[in-house]
Amino acid sequence: MKNQLMCLFITVFFSCSEHHTTPSEVAQVVVESFYKKNNDALKKHTTNESFESFLSIQGFITDSENKASDFAVIEEIAEGDIAWVKFTTSYEDKPETFKLVLVDGHWKVTEKGLREKPPFE
Repeated sequence: MKNQLMCLFITVFFSCSEHHTTPSEVAQVVVESFYKKNNDALKKHTTNESFESFLSIQGFITDSENKASDFAVIEEIAEGDIAWVKFTTSYEDKPETFKLVLVDGHWKVTEKGLREKPPFE
């Protein structure tokens, strides 16, 4: 009986200890999967409308599959279920900013509103 309870406890512990990625980690995955054309990873880490937006411009971007991203976070702010990540990469000359939302416990890159500005600009 003790062995069964111990096995149950261990199973519950490992199922509840799922790793949740940070907004910065998600931003890096999105950038790298976009440029490397890994659309499965891109879809997993973006909202539906963001995924469609990324796909619509992906074909116009030069091939960077073999280039390292050199992803570096400049600033990250998370308040409740919204986060902003400002970062640089080797793919762009200027820093970029992603807005992320928390969906079912996972951060996803989403679209910014028309006149919406990040809190650090």
